[in-house]
Amino acid sequence: MTESPVRHEITDRALRVTIDNPPVNVIGQAVRAGLLAACDAAETALAAGRIDRVVLTGAGRAFVAGADAREFDGPALEPHLPEVLDRLARLPAVAAVNGAALGGGFELALACRARIAGPKALVGLPEVTLGVVPGAGGTQRLPRLVGLDTAIPLIAQGRTVKAAEARELGLVDALADDPVAAALALGSELLDRPALDDWPAPAPAPDAAAAARRHAETRQRGQIAPLTAIELMEAAAELPLAEGLSRERAAFLELRQGPQARALRHIFFAERGAGAGPELKQLEPQAIDTALVAGGGTMGAAIAYALGQAGIRVTLLEQDAAAAERARANIATFFDGAVSRGKLSQETAEAMRAERFDVRHGDGPLPPVDIAIEAVFEDLDVKRAVFARLDAALPETTILATNTSYLDPDAVSEGVRAPERFLGLHFFAPAHVMKLVEVVRAAHTSPQTLATAFALTRRLGKIAVEAGICDGFIGNRILTRYRQAGDVLLIEGALPWEIDRAVEAFGMAMGPYAVQDLSGLDIAYANRRRKTPKDDPDHRYVPIADRMVEELQRLGRKTDAGWYDYRDGKPTPSPAVETLIEAASAEAGLPRRSFAPDEIARRMMLAIIAEAFEILEEGIARRSADIDLVLVHGYGFPRWRGGPMKLAEEWGLAAVMADLAALAKEDPKSWRVPPLLRSMVEAGDAPAGGAERE
Repeated sequence: MTESPVRHEITDRALRVTIDNPPVNVIGQAVRAGLLAACDAAETALAAGRIDRVVLTGAGRAFVAGADAREFDGPALEPHLPEVLDRLARLPAVAAVNGAALGGGFELALACRARIAGPKALVGLPEVTLGVVPGAGGTQRLPRLVGLDTAIPLIAQGRTVKAAEARELGLVDALADDPVAAALALGSELLDRPALDDWPAPAPAPDAAAAARRHAETRQRGQIAPLTAIELMEAAAELPLAEGLSRERAAFLELRQGPQARALRHIFFAERGAGAGPELKQLEPQAIDTALVAGGGTMGAAIAYALGQAGIRVTLLEQDAAAAERARANIATFFDGAVSRGKLSQETAEAMRAERFDVRHGDGPLPPVDIAIEAVFEDLDVKRAVFARLDAALPETTILATNTSYLDPDAVSEGVRAPERFLGLHFFAPAHVMKLVEVVRAAHTSPQTLATAFALTRRLGKIAVEAGICDGFIGNRILTRYRQAGDVLLIEGALPWEIDRAVEAFGMAMGPYAVQDLSGLDIAYANRRRKTPKDDPDHRYVPIADRMVEELQRLGRKTDAGWYDYRDGKPTPSPAVETLIEAASAEAGLPRRSFAPDEIARRMMLAIIAEAFEILEEGIARRSADIDLVLVHGYGFPRWRGGPMKLAEEWGLAAVMADLAALAKEDPKSWRVPPLLRSMVEAGDAPAGGAERE
């Protein structure tokens, strides 16, 4: 017989109930059954006068970190959590919150008469981040405890709070270094008070609800769960508890089977499966205590700052004194921002700058370091010159990494000694904020070097995805294809602002033309010139983007004129751009037609999906889920759609293939059906999850 993940024993005059379901005590069917058994034991012991309380806690570092999301893809399994909490609420129970109490874990705590939090406690109801609402009383009990003004933003935003703030907000009753000991010693004042089920309904809070809806419309655009949660909490002020609980449960069960929840669960598990593969996890990574970053511009300084924040001593290398001074200013800006946001005190910031950062310039000797990361101008000769110097000046044990976005790392590293220590580390801007890093395996990169790189990115708090070598790796290669699809739409009849509006309505953070204006049209122009697409007979060349730079000298926000005109920083559609686009269509002999927003969005997503399948088939990405992570964390793809590979599954692979086949028939230079997609349709496979390509 399998041992229950919930154990209980009488200690003094308390039934001590411990949830022990490693690693973080999630609530699955066995835990729920074990909790019901503990409730049976508590009722018997109370009736016999052997105990006067129940103390509920978690084993290890967590109280309960939520429900077992793996159960969400099937039917709800008995016993259900609301049934467990109904039983628990009848008992004089105290939650000794020793660690994370999230989602269903915090709902357990809310069913107790009192809550005592340890110093490492983290509490909250973040269900909306998985596309659902609390399903066991969270939207009804928390408002009764702290009021709707406090409960609405917490639940609607899925925010979690640490112990001190939880006490301040009233989410817990007390703080203690040993919450179990405190619960065992707790006086009768809290134990004898009514359960939250018997507290009065909260007062309405229309202003808080309206503010939460505005937040959802801007920061959680397109997502259903936050708005549903707000409605449920508003109902807590109007309905009897039983009816509110019933509505909440029905909404939870409906949402958890929906496409948004499926997509968000997919990303949740993809993030946990990211990083080093099983074979690399067996290797002991090299210790990284010191680093050198070559190039102190915005990207290089941000990489250096991220390394320093992780406790690594950093040497920032620049060419001359003026560049070195700019690098120091860049680092100072990051620290000033951390101080202004309350992340660091002024004293701590100054001490960290002095202890962890050394800015150098010129041709002097370099300190021996564990890793050197190049972040200079995207020019092959410039990068080769940097690595020639690093190779000559640093020990052969130093890992060498390039932050190139498009260039071939094998070409960059040509001539480097011990090439097995060389790889690409493609950070995304701003590197101290963005979580994504593409770990690029070069031709000779050793498994040990890859293992060390993944360990470093984990230390930096990044989500790392392994990528092979191709132009743009995973993310920028897909971005190029996405932009090309947009340019084809332009010459066929769409306008930049129509395309931007359509994909933003679909859920993208920004449209492709607004993004280009932000980064600078000259950046993409230089990349196109490097690849010379106009000379490729198999590629449909659309001249509009090049003519924007060459004829109109419109470079984006930096010149107050790009795809949009800018007045006081605000974009407006540009008549000059519209004239250029219409002229290009006429010169190409193409009659322009209108496109519906849904048609634009679907075509743009099909371009992303098609390139993603090509990348997976070529082995550039190790897992289909890694492609989804790159697009979600690096390119503003809506998390609640799960990434392009998950989106293809939701749309149906056969339907995606049919759409691509129709586009390929009409425009074979721009479209084709990826062979991997065709074979998966024929085999009945689905791409989401951990599908790998060797």
